[in-house]
Amino acid sequence: MNLINLENVAKAYGPQPLLDAVSLGLDEGDRVGVVGRNGGGKSTLVSVIARETEPDAGRVTHARGLRLGILAQRDEFPEDATVRSVVLGDRAEHEWAGDVLARDVLAGLIADLDLDAPLAGMSGGERRRVALARLLVPESDLLLLDEPTNHLDIEAIDWLARHLKGRRVALLIVTHDRWFLDEVTERTWEVVDGRVERYEGGYSAYVLAKAERSRIAAATEAKRQNLLRKELAWLRRGPQARTSKPKFRVDAAQALIADEPPLRDSVELTRFATARLGKTVYDVEDATVELGEGDAQRTIFERMTWRLGPGDRVGLVGVNGSGKSTLLRLLDGSVPPVSGKVVQGKTVQLAHLSQNLEDLDPSRRVLESVEEIRRRITVGKRDWTASQLLERLGFQSDRQWTPVGDLSGGERRRLQLLRLLMGEPNVLLLDEPTNDLDIETLTEVEDLLDGWPGTLVVVSHDRYFLERITDHVVALLGDGRVSLLPGGVDEYLERRAAGTAPKPAGPDRPAAPERTAAPAGRGAGRVADTVAPASASAKPKAGGQDWKARKELDRLERRLEKLAGQEAGLHEQLAAHATDYTKLQELDGRLKEIQAEAARVEEEWLMLAEDIG
Repeated sequence: MNLINLENVAKAYGPQPLLDAVSLGLDEGDRVGVVGRNGGGKSTLVSVIARETEPDAGRVTHARGLRLGILAQRDEFPEDATVRSVVLGDRAEHEWAGDVLARDVLAGLIADLDLDAPLAGMSGGERRRVALARLLVPESDLLLLDEPTNHLDIEAIDWLARHLKGRRVALLIVTHDRWFLDEVTERTWEVVDGRVERYEGGYSAYVLAKAERSRIAAATEAKRQNLLRKELAWLRRGPQARTSKPKFRVDAAQALIADEPPLRDSVELTRFATARLGKTVYDVEDATVELGEGDAQRTIFERMTWRLGPGDRVGLVGVNGSGKSTLLRLLDGSVPPVSGKVVQGKTVQLAHLSQNLEDLDPSRRVLESVEEIRRRITVGKRDWTASQLLERLGFQSDRQWTPVGDLSGGERRRLQLLRLLMGEPNVLLLDEPTNDLDIETLTEVEDLLDGWPGTLVVVSHDRYFLERITDHVVALLGDGRVSLLPGGVDEYLERRAAGTAPKPAGPDRPAAPERTAAPAGRGAGRVADTVAPASASAKPKAGGQDWKARKELDRLERRLEKLAGQEAGLHEQLAAHATDYTKLQELDGRLKEIQAEAARVEEEWLMLAEDIG
């Protein structure tokens, strides 16, 4: 059954059309993800489909009696609204309590909120969950969701994906969250240059299909270029022949030349950090951190020990209020510990991208804002100007002279990140770096960070981004410690769902010790061997045995570091012998042997570390 139909719809704001002769439809059961650059027309498409915006041309048809639910990017509520009034309206308690759908939504999204609590003063995440609950409690035929994961933490995003997958409702979702798109959607629409390109499958299938289209287009372009060279050569055969050439041959050559497409924007892998790190990056030793004063004072970390090594790429997850941003501020020195210490390596050059956009002079031009950090930078064997690097991150030449005050949130975020990288740091702390960035920009940033040879700590609710650019995940589970999660985000969600996450430590309940992390030589920001003090009933190990065990741990760590170096060297050799099949087989066999040995040594290390712990 067709729910909504668009016929030759056009919509423009200014000279550039956002939608140009778009015809498409949404049927019962469709699950469509919408992608595209910021400002490319995604939200306009949703608004036109919902009949909230009138098209300049064309027609939008809704099925009779269509039950349509809409989630806008911004959550707006009456001034005196409460959670109950927004989500349940005037429904009696016995009525909604007997509604299975309502109970599921309330338990999944707002179980921690008082139904009679006013929305005024609530956080962005809490307000977003209330808006989603309001949308999901009633039955609908079609849900239009514009950035539904904004301000949500990883747990809430996971619940929303599972809920929508199990619900019989058509979906049209605009989001930059690629993991969410893969989990929930079955088709993808890309809004580009006024068109809506359609692909089967979720985000991963869309990427594969788009790559295949690009491959076919490249083959077609190569063939066209051959024709172009032949035509041009024919036209250049000499003045005498040129006057007698048939007009259709001249017209054909001119058509080929006129059809030459503009150069495509590209962001290449870049190595910004040139400074080398020593063995020590950050050692946090028995650090206790408290925030607030008087009755409002609370302990965020208690006797926490954590070591961050050179080349570590760590994703940091945790419940709201557990101290993720505080941990980054502890590392950058803006939040000192009340006890314990933070040791920073002598060669560390730190850059911290916080959630708050840096205050920049709104009257300065984008290019000037970057050049005040550094006018040029050496990348590999080539010098790059600030202007060239800006273009790599999507700021075309005309946009580089835009005042900073006129930039969008996503553009300011990109500018802030580029300013940090121009300082050539070797340690990056990124706090929600994906905020306000579209998918194309996210992939550009990921490519850039792939080639960045420093230590990286990332806090992000964007699961795809987190798993894409980091090697290991650590969590703050509310117990004042840092815990390694070998199973990554999946393990975090499982532990939260199963209730196995440690409860916050109090004066009568010491925090439970957590497992130690893999050695830094395997690329992990690792929880140190020192954990919470053992309870009085624990039996201490004999001093000599403990010393021998730790010595063996050190030996295993050195072996892992050596194996990691050998593995990296083999990867370089594989790239260098990409066309030598025999050599590739030999190198691949050696690589598998080293990886197997590294896995065995790491398992031995983990077992020994648990014994010591």
